[in-house]
Amino acid sequence: MKYGKRLREEIERCLPEWRGEFISYKQLKKQLNLIDPVSRAKKRSGISIADLLHAGNGRVDVNIMRFTQLLDVELHKVNTFYIDKEEDYVIRLKELKNMEANLCCRETMLNLQKSILDFHAEMVCLLHYSVLNSTGFRKIVKKQKKRASSSNVQFNSVPRVLDQPFLSTELLYNLMKECEAMLYRLFLAGEP
Repeated sequence: MKYGKRLREEIERCLPEWRGEFISYKQLKKQLNLIDPVSRAKKRSGISIADLLHAGNGRVDVNIMRFTQLLDVELHKVNTFYIDKEEDYVIRLKELKNMEANLCCRETMLNLQKSILDFHAEMVCLLHYSVLNSTGFRKIVKKQKKRASSSNVQFNSVPRVLDQPFLSTELLYNLMKECEAMLYRLFLAGEP
């Protein structure tokens, strides 16, 4: 099964409410396929290179620029969503800690435990989001490198893609650990 199809299925199965926030892998792949159509068409048919160059009218440079712009837009979209979620999670964790410090009865403790569990599950979803997008960008950059090596087209987005905030999940892991520690304390407090 192709990655784009697996990505769509995974999004629909796990995170449909975040559908518009994921990498637009299909759009990136379409734009990438417009780069260097000469070598692709020559492999598939008997069309001469001269015919294709004449029909292309220098579109390769424009397509590289469009691909790079689309890649930047997608990186910005994914990073913005991820960073916003992380910031929200830091604030929510502080609120949950305040609630933990001000527990008054068993019912409040049970509600807090449920809230922490739901919060932890949402952070796991953000981690899943990071992994899916990371895989998508890695695959599209691999296709880009392959395309560049099979033609005279030279461009490389690897350094730009590998240095992105959504790939750094350390803060998210720390927040998850703090949630787990809170749950541990609360469940111990609830035992006789």
